[in-house]
Amino acid sequence: MNVFARWRRQRVPVRQVAPGPPARFTIVPDDYHVPYAGTAEDGRRFFLSEEFFDPAPDGASYVGLFLWHADGTFDEVLVDEVQRADGLPPGQAGPAGAERLVAARLAGLGDYVLEPVEVEPFTRVVDGVTFGWEVGRYDDGTDVVTVAPGDFIAYYAPWDGLGYDT
Repeated sequence: MNVFARWRRQRVPVRQVAPGPPARFTIVPDDYHVPYAGTAEDGRRFFLSEEFFDPAPDGASYVGLFLWHADGTFDEVLVDEVQRADGLPPGQAGPAGAERLVAARLAGLGDYVLEPVEVEPFTRVVDGVTFGWEVGRYDDGTDVVTVAPGDFIAYYAPWDGLGYDT
């Protein structure tokens, strides 16, 4: 029997992506919208960004640090309002120019490692603004997990963090 015939006779399980929103998704650091994701010295998982913004014309910008326990369950969110970058159009993400604040937040993580992290979605309201990773659905039925506020990252199945919409 040739190799192809043997392969056709085998029953190989096919990995299927479960429909619906995920209980967990992966955040992978990159050079675009996810420069800081990984594991802090104390074992907690983290995502840090200075691109959070309120899309209203006079909306605020924020630096946010999202923290999960080592097992990926939500722990806390730390948020600071910062001045919006000059010339940045409403509804567009962009660095807030808060390098010192970002550096301080990173220093607070101790010896951290930038690496993919698998975490649960969460949202928390801070001073009337929703922060976190919101589970939702596009009009075409695609399940997504979007970052808030600002919706500048949207993850989708297979939830591996290797692709996202901006």
